[in-house]
Amino acid sequence: MDIKKIMIAHPEVSKMANYEEILWINPKSGSEASIPFGMSDIDDAEARLARFAPYIKKAFPETAKTGGIIESNLVEISNMKSQLVKMTGNFDGRLFLKRDSHLPISGSIKARGGIYEVLKLAESIATEKGLLSPDDDYSKLDSDEFRKLFSQYSVAVGSTGNLGLSIGIISAKLGFDVTVHMSADARQWKKDLLRSKGAKVIEYPDDYQKAVAEGRKEAASDPMCHFVDDEGSTDLFLGYSVAAKRIVPQLKEAGVAVDAEHPLFVYIPCGVGGAPGGVAFGLKEMFGENVHIFFAEPTHAPCMTLGLVTGLHDGIAVRDIGLDGLTDADGLAVGRPSRLVGTVMETLLDGCYTIEDDKLYPFLAHLADREKIYIEPSACASFTGPALVSAAAEYLKEKGLADKMQNASHILWATGGSMVPDSEMKLYYERGK
Repeated sequence: MDIKKIMIAHPEVSKMANYEEILWINPKSGSEASIPFGMSDIDDAEARLARFAPYIKKAFPETAKTGGIIESNLVEISNMKSQLVKMTGNFDGRLFLKRDSHLPISGSIKARGGIYEVLKLAESIATEKGLLSPDDDYSKLDSDEFRKLFSQYSVAVGSTGNLGLSIGIISAKLGFDVTVHMSADARQWKKDLLRSKGAKVIEYPDDYQKAVAEGRKEAASDPMCHFVDDEGSTDLFLGYSVAAKRIVPQLKEAGVAVDAEHPLFVYIPCGVGGAPGGVAFGLKEMFGENVHIFFAEPTHAPCMTLGLVTGLHDGIAVRDIGLDGLTDADGLAVGRPSRLVGTVMETLLDGCYTIEDDKLYPFLAHLADREKIYIEPSACASFTGPALVSAAAEYLKEKGLADKMQNASHILWATGGSMVPDSEMKLYYERGK
């Protein structure tokens, strides 16, 4: 790989190699492409989650008020908007926070895809054994009979933290023997919490890639082991995509129209790409060209941006351009993007931008002060998006958006935070102050 040639062809890569913040507008956005999924896949995933709702409600009483549906609120954050304008620059329209930071069970966006994939696995095993059919009341899965069945199988995953939490918690609850391979970036409290829930945690002094590779290796040697592949799982991807269907009534309730005159902008923190990719795919299915989606990544680990800019996807890693991959945004500390997601995002994504770690903490503290909402540092990566995009005059003109920004709505997708221990959150907050 000739990195010098790549840098000449793509000047953004030179900036990224210097840890500089960039905004990259995707030249292929909106082009025709064949995408391997469609609306029927989202509907199928949504139906499966509905079948499991009685089980979720019984096994996790905290979901009782939503009837076992794992969902988060969409809230307008106008106090934060005025602060954000001061900190990042002006932008028109309304500002919302999608609170996946407070999803039940595992407190992050990974409670969508991660839990979905394990539920699908449980369903296929129980159905194959003749113990479950789609018309059954799935709450019966919360029983010793099924826990005994699932204990004969194991689940493995490699993670920087949040995916490990969701896979570990749901797998252990169902009765699977679960092992989470954690990279050096993973926070200690996440490892402690997993162990307390009955998951095995194996720690590596290396990065995320190594943890995933070890998880894959373990699963390959055991026919009874299911490996949750964060780099290429269709099930994870489709589990995340259901979020887009569910946000439609939430937007309606908030009085938000999404059409040619009322553009919707969505900003999502991105690690390996599975969660933001699934959500982005779903949003495009729901709203087509009236939704504009940007991924946000730390300057030290902008793997998806690098893969998309160069067109090499998982064929290039941040280390190849000299970056260390070390970031306080632990959920985003990934060096190489998902091979599945990069190719799907090639024509769906409007662009990517990067953010320095030091900016995450003041956003975290201001959100806490102004809206009484606490999220983790990596979930704040998206906060510079509205001002960056609003200042991208050429992009807005090209998309015919320049005269519509006063009617725009912006959603910052808060990806995690509610399970952070108070003592740890206090340290983040104080650093932000």
